[in-house]
Amino acid sequence: MGLGAHNETQKSVDTTVAPQSLTVNQANRPGLQRCDASQNTLTSGQAPSVSPDDEPKNTKDSRKIITFSSSDPENPYNWPRRKKLYIFFTGMITVMNSTISSSLPSGAITFIARHFDVTKEIQLPLPISCFLAGYVVGPTLCGPLSENNGRQRVILSFFVLSTIFSMACAVAPNWPCLLFFRFVCGIGFSGPVAITGGLYADVYNDPRERGLAMAWFMVATTFGPVVAPAISGFIAENTSWRWVFAVGTLLAVATLPLVIFMPETYTPVLLSRKAARLRKETGDPEIVAKTDLQKKTLRHVITVVMTRPYRMLFQEVIVMCVAAYCSLAYAIFYLYFEAYPIIFQGPDSVYKWSYGLAGLAFLPIAFGSLLAAPLYLWWDSYLAKAQKRQAPWAQHEEYRRLPLACIGGPLYVVSLFWIGWSAKPGVYWLAPVASGFIFGAAFLLIFMALLNYLTDAYETFAASAQGITSTSRSVFGAVLPLAANSMFSRLGIAWACSLLAFLSLGMCLIPFAFIKYGDRIRDNSKFCKELKELKAREAAESEAEEREEKLRVENGDVAREADAEKMLDQV
Repeated sequence: MGLGAHNETQKSVDTTVAPQSLTVNQANRPGLQRCDASQNTLTSGQAPSVSPDDEPKNTKDSRKIITFSSSDPENPYNWPRRKKLYIFFTGMITVMNSTISSSLPSGAITFIARHFDVTKEIQLPLPISCFLAGYVVGPTLCGPLSENNGRQRVILSFFVLSTIFSMACAVAPNWPCLLFFRFVCGIGFSGPVAITGGLYADVYNDPRERGLAMAWFMVATTFGPVVAPAISGFIAENTSWRWVFAVGTLLAVATLPLVIFMPETYTPVLLSRKAARLRKETGDPEIVAKTDLQKKTLRHVITVVMTRPYRMLFQEVIVMCVAAYCSLAYAIFYLYFEAYPIIFQGPDSVYKWSYGLAGLAFLPIAFGSLLAAPLYLWWDSYLAKAQKRQAPWAQHEEYRRLPLACIGGPLYVVSLFWIGWSAKPGVYWLAPVASGFIFGAAFLLIFMALLNYLTDAYETFAASAQGITSTSRSVFGAVLPLAANSMFSRLGIAWACSLLAFLSLGMCLIPFAFIKYGDRIRDNSKFCKELKELKAREAAESEAEEREEKLRVENGDVAREADAEKMLDQV
């Protein structure tokens, strides 16, 4: 969502200009000045997008506001492909670190419990649940902070925190310390998960490119947790459970240099830094970015920035429904780390596999998630062709993302019934394992569609919207697995899975409702309405400034011709 309109008495600076050649020229429109380079023709850029809650107040007439032009090489949308790929890859790797760490104890929990003499079954899911509890706290902090202070610093700070406490888990002296360290790890590792969506929105302006980046981001969020049980199972069986966390730490340490050298991507922060550099190089204290005009008091940060995710959750129907659906799907996903051992792992399970081998049962879920990516690409290509031939349905915004969730939702329900009624003695193990392909693909289709839809709807507020969605699903993901053992022991595998399937059946109606009523919902949305108004204002300003610049150049040409004629007359 963009900032409000420029004050007509303000000046704007085009950031494509070399700072050494900045001069102030009076514009033809009264009261408006522009900074440009001598002998250069400039075009006004689009204003940076920040929260309307943060619009500058009481702007002084003498201020010259810096913006990015559409062709500015410093605009993240115009960065070289190699630089964007570096950011994309770094985001993917940090998310993989986070998601692998989330379920890393699952394959080693028996060894950990034995070491710390933990005998109560309800405590066994706690290392994962405490991590997800950290996921609850983290996004409410890092999402708004990244929109206030920039992406790179926040991701780096949270990632360093998680790396330190991953090592602390490996040397934990007792059970309570391990749980506390896991909680702090969850806070730290929540940074990449909560911010990466906003990171990709910063550098990919084209919805197709952004959607593709988000699709692979979601593959990483699914692939990481389901490969971790096999890793931890084999490590714990052959060495020590402490090496499980040591390996996770080594992976984080190897990733840290990528995060350190990742450039800042958030446009308001980049403009603020640009303005500071221009003030220093030109000696002009009036050059500012719009974010410099914001009153960032502690009260403002607490009452506006930090509360924004919660306001979006309770005021925005789209955020509320997406959070509800994703929370249930996510909770069931993490409940699988308790359900699969009941089905496959140990002497009391249905199939009585070893710890490492039982971890391999999760791999079809990973392969299913990889299958979802080509499905996304196929749909994206099909939609692009339909839009090119001006198909009426393809002009409907909801059809860009939501049909994938309409496919994934019913498949998700089918996969739950499948594993519930096939996991029993006498049924070959491949039957329940194969359900993981459908489960992984369906889970990812739901998330790709809904989270992309969320990003498209709220743009600049993507980090806050994604952050509160991440928080809500982490609450469910932390709590529901605690009930897994009692639910499966009382209802049995078949009916426990059926209960989850019936709940998912109700939720899978949400994307269908969005397709039918999405336009109306967005028209009545406070944030979406402001987005539409601000975009219209910015477009009008940009057009007016371009006309003004053209007129100024034409007047300059006339003046130069007149001077030339005078010189000829004198000769």
